[in-house]
Amino acid sequence: MKRRDFLCGGLAIGAGLAAAPFLTGDARAQKGRASVIRILSEDTPNTFDPAGTGYNTAAVNITWNVYDRLVTFGRKPIPGEPGAFIYDYHNITGQAAERYEVSPDGRSITFYMRKGATFHDGSPVTAHDVKWSLDRAVNVPTARAQLASGSLRSPDQFVVIDDMTIRVDTPRLDRFTLPNLAIVFPAIINSKLAKQHATDSDPWAQEWLKTNTAGGGPFRLARYQSGQQYVLERNMDWKNGEIVSESPVMLQVVPVASSRRASAQRGEADIVRSLSGRDIESLLAGGKTRVLGVPNPNGVTFIAMNSQVAPFDNPKVRQAIAWATPYRALFEAVLYKRGRPLFGGKAETDSIEWPTPFPYDTDLGKAKALLAEAGYPDGFETVFSVDSGDATLSEPIAILMQESLGKIGVRVRIDKVPAGQMGSLQANKKLAMFIGLGNAWLGDPDYYFRTFYQGPSRWNYGNFMNPEMERLAAETRFETDRAAYEARVKRMIEIAKAEAPMIPLWSPFQDSVLGPKLTGYTYMFHNATEMRHLRKE
Repeated sequence: MKRRDFLCGGLAIGAGLAAAPFLTGDARAQKGRASVIRILSEDTPNTFDPAGTGYNTAAVNITWNVYDRLVTFGRKPIPGEPGAFIYDYHNITGQAAERYEVSPDGRSITFYMRKGATFHDGSPVTAHDVKWSLDRAVNVPTARAQLASGSLRSPDQFVVIDDMTIRVDTPRLDRFTLPNLAIVFPAIINSKLAKQHATDSDPWAQEWLKTNTAGGGPFRLARYQSGQQYVLERNMDWKNGEIVSESPVMLQVVPVASSRRASAQRGEADIVRSLSGRDIESLLAGGKTRVLGVPNPNGVTFIAMNSQVAPFDNPKVRQAIAWATPYRALFEAVLYKRGRPLFGGKAETDSIEWPTPFPYDTDLGKAKALLAEAGYPDGFETVFSVDSGDATLSEPIAILMQESLGKIGVRVRIDKVPAGQMGSLQANKKLAMFIGLGNAWLGDPDYYFRTFYQGPSRWNYGNFMNPEMERLAAETRFETDRAAYEARVKRMIEIAKAEAPMIPLWSPFQDSVLGPKLTGYTYMFHNATEMRHLRKE
């Protein structure tokens, strides 16, 4: 893939979606429209780098499928959904590594590479490529902090034993080391190719990899038309997993939701993503469309409040907002019940299940009383910030919150923030109240609290600073005694409930409309499309 192709694209496709474009490269891809797996999505990728700065989910659609990693998560069937699967967080299997061995003390993992595996240009995949790729991952900003959560911090930890064997060392046993090697960032890059485009000021070829691929995964990027579509051809020489089909995948960018919905109704695509709850409800009512709604195991949609800025620095104010939130109206009128509700739960904490429903429900009397106790009997004024790039969901939430909070004297002004500014405002803690989306890649509950409820990162949406939470997060980090671990996690859940820097609304479904002949759909932790198992019956 050349830089000019990324920037300029190919010939523009027409307004209609029925005509499949000519697929370049392998003649196997030219088998007619029926053999092509067609996906419609809302957004276009903003980088081809697996650890690219500011990457979006659309970028992961490419990088996850074009690159391999040492290991990957297994998968298990989704009950009641024939031919559909979800990733298995507790089953990490070899990918580029045919097997791995963990030392008795848990501080070293040795990976044995698959023989005969090659990159897309035909060069062999070796432990030296893995070493360079992991060195890169702990040096580039986007990947560095995440891999550190698995005690992966220094190139010295990645030791080449021979051309096909590499060892990963950690200072101490860390249950997050192996899962971190299965996520998006530590992709195995063709180091010889990438280093040809590195410079003194850019030693990891970040600029070049932003607009070029250097992988050896199950797909190669055959064609790219910026903002319109791209084609992924199967790598029929792939050695690191089962090749289930020769069908290429064509992903078309259709930003208008009504167009995606109409295509889903007409059965013009094999997968349609990014539809609203209203669209899904309409399609289900028609009775002719196959809709798969997969609960996100580690995802939460929050109302976030800046707990370090008045009046939200008062926990009674935050509790008042929690009791005034119109949960059922939001769940039914905005989400159309396309998720798992996280309100109206038990007050006691008797398990470490996370996400778990909080004990709040709509009670304006309790909300008013708490505001009075906090010193705001007449309410106050605040701003609810809305990401303009997610207005379909966030704006109706803000409007319903504005209406409900007005009943307890809280006067809300809605501020639409350009999508490009929202992330930096969150990171700099400049927002009073907004919608936060917490999606943890790793499944342990203490990891979630460490990520979203403490520290200076952008993901601490509530800007929460609580010494006990910080201590518990540190203590659970390497805890091996199960009873002690569970006791500390339960306490973290209790703090989150009582202090309420963020108000959980729901765990959203990932809704996809699937064609009747498609099998192998797999929900992955990153919410992008896992393509290697897809085939048409």
